[in-house]
Parts: sequence; structure tokens; C-alpha cells
Amino acid sequence: MKPLKWIVAAAAVGLVVYAASQMSGVAFTDKDIRVVDFSGLTPKARGSALQAANQARCPCGCGMTLAQCVATDSTCPIRERNVERVKAMVRDVQQP
Repeated sequence: MKPLKWIVAAAAVGLVVYAASQMSGVAFTDKDIRVVDFSGLTPKARGSALQAANQARCPCGCGMTLAQCVATDSTCPIRERNVERVKAMVRDVQQP
């Protein structure tokens, strides 16, 4: 019975850690936005760029964020401009 309690406790802790990691405020990550290279960024800079891309809105009027548009909507008429905007966000966080 004691090992079962430890297993349940470990699972609960794991669930809390997982939930906290998923609530970072970034719906679409660098893995979702594959057309933009985030590899040269520090984790903090990557987070800043992703947060900016997840907060900025696509200007076509669809209501999506830039990150969402670039990650999911290959038919957006201004998708390439949105990709360039996200790349600019990456460049901005690289600058000291």
C-alpha cells in the first residue's frame, strides 16, 4: 500500500509541474512556428519572441495571432509578411 501512495504522490507532482509548464502564456511554440529559426536565441530571448508573436494580431482581420497564423494558416493572404514580422521579433530580442 505504501508504494502505491508514493506512485500517486509522484504522479500528482508530475501533473502539477506539467500544468505549470503549459501555462507559460505561449500557445504556439518554436516547434509550431517551424518557418522561423529560433535556435540562436537564449531560452529567455526565445520566450520573449514567442510571447510577442503570440500576443500580436494578424492584420488581415481573421482574429488570429501572428504565431497562430504562421503555424496553422497556410492560406492567409499575408502569411509571408507575418513570417517576416515574427523573424523581426526574433532579431529584436537578439539585439542587446
